[in-house]
Amino acid sequence: MDTIVADYVEIPWQRAVISVDQFTKPDITEIFSSADRLSVSRTTPLGGKTIANLFYEPSTRTSSSFHAAMTKLGGNVIPINEVKYSSVSKGETLEDTIRTLECYTDGIVLRHYDDDATERAVSVSSVPIINAGNGAGEHPTQALLDLYTIQREQGQIDGLTVTLMGDLKYGRTVHSLTKLLRQFDVRLQFVAPDELRLPRTYLQEGDTEHSNLRTAIAHTNILYVTRVQKERLPGAIDIDCDYAVTSEHMERARDDMALLHPLPRVGEIPSYLDSDPRSAYFRQMKYGMYVRMALLVAMLGGA
Repeated sequence: MDTIVADYVEIPWQRAVISVDQFTKPDITEIFSSADRLSVSRTTPLGGKTIANLFYEPSTRTSSSFHAAMTKLGGNVIPINEVKYSSVSKGETLEDTIRTLECYTDGIVLRHYDDDATERAVSVSSVPIINAGNGAGEHPTQALLDLYTIQREQGQIDGLTVTLMGDLKYGRTVHSLTKLLRQFDVRLQFVAPDELRLPRTYLQEGDTEHSNLRTAIAHTNILYVTRVQKERLPGAIDIDCDYAVTSEHMERARDDMALLHPLPRVGEIPSYLDSDPRSAYFRQMKYGMYVRMALLVAMLGGA
């Protein structure tokens, strides 16, 4: 293929993870079952396999999570976390970089600042591509691990009230998670300032929007918080909003609520809440490694 893939939903996710739109409910069940097994397994089904972590944007959690997942499975990783120091600085295109790396690897994990980067990579690659975040678009593996965290923390997904708070306009993790949650019987609440409200295309009948958490938290089972994506704000916009979870909020919250955050946090959740048993964001990181292990095994043909 020499053109950008237009209908990526038709591409099997085992060939390329581009968007959460590719995943059906049975797919999700399969991935989560595999993650459960791999969380207690000591097997190395990807021995001899190699992936490239190709990151055009800064990353700590996603890049190290994929790195840890691959090495725990017995495979190898070519880490490229400072693309600005690579041949890109000489003017190399994304397509040529992908064509080069596929010569050395069995799969490529790609984070890029362009919304269409993953589709462009898939259009020229003969090895599986995993979208590790594309611009303000999607972050499908983060959404899968978020959903897996919800299941692990609550024991179920159907019947829950999920509240998403923070930068809902530019936060790609929120966009992907919202799409996945639509496959389940959940009630969604969105909390954000007017400038950062969820794009209308993601809203459906029955959703509720709030300007502050106090009005939404009482019946919340899952509170998912994100930081303001200042690096994605248009140059003329400078939003200084204080959408932080406080001890007062937690006093009003359910005893069995789970507090999630994709991290990094920059004040949305104060460190004094880390000791609250409802704070699940560091457990969320470990769950994420298991989900990425499951994806890698399925995509790279592990036994």
